[in-house]
Order: sequence, then structure tokens, then C-alpha cells
Amino acid sequence: MAEAGQTSKWRMRFWYGLLVLGLLYLQLLPLQTVPRSWAGPDLIVLFTVAWSIRRPEYVPTVLVAVMALLVDFILLRPPGVMAATLVVARQLLKRQEPGLRDATFMTEWMVAALALAGLALANRVFLAIFLVDQAPLGMTLMELAMNVMAYPMVVLVSHVAFGIRKVVPGETDAVAGAI
Repeated sequence: MAEAGQTSKWRMRFWYGLLVLGLLYLQLLPLQTVPRSWAGPDLIVLFTVAWSIRRPEYVPTVLVAVMALLVDFILLRPPGVMAATLVVARQLLKRQEPGLRDATFMTEWMVAALALAGLALANRVFLAIFLVDQAPLGMTLMELAMNVMAYPMVVLVSHVAFGIRKVVPGETDAVAGAI
């Protein structure tokens, strides 16, 4: 039984890495030649937050750090800023996961919204400290609002496509406490 749990854990880590690379590829496609006047959701951050809340063992800290740093490099963002804030958010969400097992979806959504707001604020603070040019505050707030609104769809896709669900109370999961 433990072997099946280990295989599932590694398979889901592989899917997370593949998902991040696929979303990164889609972000790099030249679908528009004119800059947008609105900010869409950051799906890589959303999937990381959703999986960290629902099944933190599927997104270990090292994998999140490596993938986020790769995204920072490829999208020409300041290297390590979003990666560091995402790793901290992942760790905080991992600590909250046992308490969220029996919580409603609205509670989970509010925790995710607070985590996303913390990510946006931390990112802006770090960029301001290091005197790096930033997007206007309105665009950051728009992206935060889009992230919060898109969270239920990301959870739905994670549940339907990848089978990511919360550990229910009383469920004996050998890998739930791992990593």
C-alpha cells in the first residue's frame, strides 16, 4: 500500500512540473503583439497555491523553488523574488492544511485569497526594497483580483483533471505527513 502511495506522490510531482512547464510555454506564445491593458491570473501561482492547500506532499518545497526560479528566469522577472515568496507561501499553506481538511470551500478560498494577497504584497515590497521597476499598483491589484476569482476554476481543473482533493478527516493517507 505504501508503494502505491509513493508512486502516486511521484507521479503527481511529475504532473505538477509538467503543468508548470506547459503553462510557461503558453505564456511565451506570441498570441498578441499589443500589450494588454488588463492583467489576467497567474495560473502557475494559482496551481501552486491550490495544490499546497489541498495536497502539499505533491508540491515539495524544492520543486516549487526550482520551477518558480525557472519561471522567473524565462519570463525575465527579477530572479528569485517570486520564487522566494512562493516558497514561503507554500510552507505557510502546508502548515494550514491539517486545519483546512474539514473546512468548507469558502474557508479554503479565503485562505487562498489571503495567501495570494500576501504574495502580491511581499513581491511589491521586495521589488521596492531593491529599487526594481514594478507594474503599476492598479495592474497588481487587478492581477490579485483575477487570481482570487480564478481560484475556484483552478481547484475544479485540479480536481477533475488531476484528481487533487483535500484529505478528508479520518482518511488514512500514508503520505499525507511526508515532506
